[in-house]
Amino acid sequence: MPSWTPSAFFRLLQMLRNKDIFALLVACTALTLGAQTQPASSRRPAAEQSLKERFENLGLIYKDKQNPGLQELWVLGRYHGHYHDNDGSHGQDSGFESRRVRLGFQATMFDRLTVHAQAISGSDFEPAYNGFTELWLRWQFAESLNLTVGQQKHRFTHDRNVSSRYMSFMERSMFTNMMGLDYTPAVTLSGRVDKLEYYAGLFSNSAGTDMWESFTQLDSGSSFLAAVTYDLGHFLGAETASFYGGYLHSEAHANATNLTRFDDALAGALIFTDGPAAFVAELTAGFGGARGDAIGLNLQPSYFLTDTLEVVGRYQIASSSQATGLSSQRRYERLAGMGNGDSYQAVYLGLNHYIAGHRLKLLTGMEYARMNQRDSFMVWAGIRMFFGPHSNAPYPGNKLLKGIW
Repeated sequence: MPSWTPSAFFRLLQMLRNKDIFALLVACTALTLGAQTQPASSRRPAAEQSLKERFENLGLIYKDKQNPGLQELWVLGRYHGHYHDNDGSHGQDSGFESRRVRLGFQATMFDRLTVHAQAISGSDFEPAYNGFTELWLRWQFAESLNLTVGQQKHRFTHDRNVSSRYMSFMERSMFTNMMGLDYTPAVTLSGRVDKLEYYAGLFSNSAGTDMWESFTQLDSGSSFLAAVTYDLGHFLGAETASFYGGYLHSEAHANATNLTRFDDALAGALIFTDGPAAFVAELTAGFGGARGDAIGLNLQPSYFLTDTLEVVGRYQIASSSQATGLSSQRRYERLAGMGNGDSYQAVYLGLNHYIAGHRLKLLTGMEYARMNQRDSFMVWAGIRMFFGPHSNAPYPGNKLLKGIW
């Protein structure tokens, strides 16, 4: 077992402060390889393992299921950086952005308690510390009942439920991003009963960099969120099929920073995989709010050419009841002159290369988008990497398919 001391964690923080992203990857790889607890006789020789297999436990510092106090300790982090070039009918924008930079830890203790903390930097490290995305405690009473308290993610829509670690597109859909879903203090219940997974809770409508203020000044309003995911088996002849359904109710006050667009919203998605192919169809509708009602549809086909090379596509269409009921993507589209409107369409085509599964991958893509009479065409190329424990969700959450070649 490697020597893991507080000074080691501070060295990782220093790497983050100095923007030494690849040094972080190397350091966590070394710590992980040193922390392997599986007997060498039961593992394939390193020369025979793929990079994905060697990185499977990237970030795992300690693991001992027999220890009654501490069972697992992970250092976790994420880096997403990409270059974009967007040419719009009313403007142009291009450049490289460090889109997501996060660092933290997760510990599993007493067989039932999970402690999770993940700090975030601002875009391009400005500022270097920009609060926490997640800061929570979870107690597992049983597989069917988990209680989580603290700052956590709004898991409304399948699009949002899939972690950015596993996304196959550069950005989530316009409709999802328009809703103001983020991370705020909450109390949630979750669990799995046979083929059904559920998630429900009460969320604050505001968060900031001061965690004490976020947890104690709960005057921004509140939101209730409930979602279920059901395993449909071989529905319609597919190899796997799942259904996601979600409901959101928000009572946002004037000082709210999140969940401010609609009073109520519904989302439903069907997720299929079959051999090298996958298909996601999601319909989301929002009701009430100052800018009226809106509805959006996302269709997302994908196909694995090889085990590491994937072609992805996406078609979005959305409409609103008021002239400015839809908001173009804050990143990139608005900077190229697209504003608000009542009719939106976008078509995306991308090619992804999985170097070490989702742990390390390259994403490329192009997207044409149109809001009323304004449009834009954008190309992306980016790198995405993470270390830490995996999470789970229907495809593409922590899943890859077998390629045809």
